[in-house]
Amino acid sequence: MKSHLSSIITAAAVVVAAFILGSAYQNRYRHSDVITVTGLGSKDFTSDLIVWSGSFHKKSIDLKQAYSELDAARETIKSYMVSNGIPADQLIFSAIDIEQQFDNRYDDSGNLVASIFTGYRLQQSVQVESREVDKVEEISRRVTELINSGIEFYSNSPNYYYTKLAELKIEMIAEATKDAQIRASKIAENAGGSLGDLKKADMGVFQIVGQNSSEDYSWGGSFNTTSKNKTANITVNLEYQSR
Repeated sequence: MKSHLSSIITAAAVVVAAFILGSAYQNRYRHSDVITVTGLGSKDFTSDLIVWSGSFHKKSIDLKQAYSELDAARETIKSYMVSNGIPADQLIFSAIDIEQQFDNRYDDSGNLVASIFTGYRLQQSVQVESREVDKVEEISRRVTELINSGIEFYSNSPNYYYTKLAELKIEMIAEATKDAQIRASKIAENAGGSLGDLKKADMGVFQIVGQNSSEDYSWGGSFNTTSKNKTANITVNLEYQSR
């Protein structure tokens, strides 16, 4: 009698264990039955803000004379910019940088034997920030005309920005989300099922690169400022329950 009872208990335990394992497997399968997709949003746009800068300097053995010459150069540059259509209030001049320069003399062993003062070098930079991108871009190309006025003006490459980037980003997120949803629906359809509820949504990398360039994409996102015409890309990762 005890033997039969033991067999019955063992059999019951096996059935219960099988039921528990089967339920766990089904639940596990059900929870992993998801569709994960990545959608892409892309927009071409033209920068509407330009930031351009340049620098100039004067040198003299006399500090007062150097200041006077730099002041004259600054007024000439200001007049040139204003005459080319840049308002005076858009010209931002930096503080003056003063450097004492010396001519160092060395002996045959490389030891310093004399340091002769050669004068003061004063340098100043000017920056323009404007919505008139084409105008400032053109001036930056021909500003070397100032050389004819006796001014050594060093022009930097302009930087280009877009002031409506926040609005553009929202449009791109919507586009990327729609693209991801279409992809997920197609996957579910091809698998003979249907798309369930959205379980998770994450925004991926946001990139801005120059149009038609070989610029590399970065895993952390890139932000091009050297090209006037740009392309923005954004990804959205969606996870759906599959039915």
